[in-house]
Amino acid sequence: MIGLKKVLLSADGDISVFAVPDEVADHLEKYCMEFCCDWLPKSPDAEKYRVQLDGMVGMCYNEKDFIEYLNGYIFDQKSALIATFTGIYSKNELPEEYIQLPYFAF
Repeated sequence: MIGLKKVLLSADGDISVFAVPDEVADHLEKYCMEFCCDWLPKSPDAEKYRVQLDGMVGMCYNEKDFIEYLNGYIFDQKSALIATFTGIYSKNELPEEYIQLPYFAF
């Protein structure tokens, strides 16, 4: 069984803590970049995230969509939301126990 580690994710808003498979936590940037730069623009399964903006295709997604991607397409071990820090937009404002966690802002 794959273990779970905590990571911090945000998308132009509050920072949230998620439990994700060890592999994702250990290579967070790689998985986040594959999601937003490869899967979102290319996969037929990501069509719901594509929007037309002035004749161009844009992407509309957040950190919860990344977790949905991990759970639905990448790992059998389910990732989950642990907590959201409302009104905290900088990693430096987090409680001490969370500051050292891997962090990615979409």
